[in-house]
Amino acid sequence: MARVLAYVWAFPTTLLGLLFLPFALLFGGVQVVDGVLELYGGPISFFLRYCTLLAGGASAMTLGHVVLARDRVLLDATRTHERVHVRQCERWGPLFIPAYILASLVLWLRGRRAYEDNPFEREAFGN
Repeated sequence: MARVLAYVWAFPTTLLGLLFLPFALLFGGVQVVDGVLELYGGPISFFLRYCTLLAGGASAMTLGHVVLARDRVLLDATRTHERVHVRQCERWGPLFIPAYILASLVLWLRGRRAYEDNPFEREAFGN
């Protein structure tokens, strides 16, 4: 029952990730690993490379129980990191994205690194 509640609580964020499913089905790849839908390639790669605020783009991104990656190699390389974000989404539910953005904004306004110093990223990197 707790697992079902975790999926339900994270669903608003997962829904954002599901918007990328048609692109993965048509132009990339789709797989399910450990109950997480993993999408990669095609327009998803373009989105991660050019539509994030990270210099050089992101290798992968978690949206609830959906992980987006540039390609299958980067998906494999980032799986452990992204699974921490999946668990964070299960804890924070629909508050995950606003909390993540707010943490980054506060850090940036204080002259710190918005990505590297973000507590969500620090946990995912094991710091």
